[in-house]
Amino acid sequence: MTLPVLWHFTVSHFNEKARWALDFKRVRHVRRALLPGSHFLKIWRMTGQTAVPVLALDGRPIHDSTRIIEALERAYPEPPLYPRNEPERRRALELEDFFDEELGPSIRAMLVHAQFVHDPDLTAALFTVGMGRGSRRTLRILSPVFRPLYRFRYKINAASAEVAREKTLAALDRVERELQPSGYLVGDGFSVADLTAAALFYPLVQPPEFPYPWPRPLPAWLGEYHAALAGRAAFQWVGEMYSRHRGTSAEVVA
Repeated sequence: MTLPVLWHFTVSHFNEKARWALDFKRVRHVRRALLPGSHFLKIWRMTGQTAVPVLALDGRPIHDSTRIIEALERAYPEPPLYPRNEPERRRALELEDFFDEELGPSIRAMLVHAQFVHDPDLTAALFTVGMGRGSRRTLRILSPVFRPLYRFRYKINAASAEVAREKTLAALDRVERELQPSGYLVGDGFSVADLTAAALFYPLVQPPEFPYPWPRPLPAWLGEYHAALAGRAAFQWVGEMYSRHRGTSAEVVA
């Protein structure tokens, strides 16, 4: 049987969502890390669009982390990420959609804008975490072009970054409102809602279980966010979800 293959960006929080689902379900898979910017043609040929993650499952390419988890639930139902109870399942999927749409793009815009403004020389090292020196060297050469293109693609500027900051704070508020006595967002156990929120918050929280650690020491602009937000219950909850449920990698090196 051919192993699933995940095409991904190591640093991306949406890609972390797909990786976590594969690892949580103990799905043995191969990972293919892509250099941002140089991936367009390959992914376009596979899927007719250019975003990652893309999971090749049983020979069929599936793009988008939400669709990947949906496919994994069908192919590998245990352990489940969708609650068995139908109302809880609907609620978990509603929260997944909220964090995908409201948090994911916002935390990216907030942190990427800060990095490009305050620490532009970090771009190559940050966007190639877990990759080789050749990838870092290539992106370092391309950085003067990569940064403005990235801003254009995701509509990142000072004004959008400020809106993104407010939405990120609102997402922290939402986690704190939704938390159940169980410590999870829906029902009594870990679900796609918890995985999505925690994975998308990872760049802010920097849990040690994240599989591709950022360069250390962490930049000062990120430290300022930590100092301001580390006392929040939602911030601490992200760390707890990683500690309890991130587990070990199911990647097969090939």
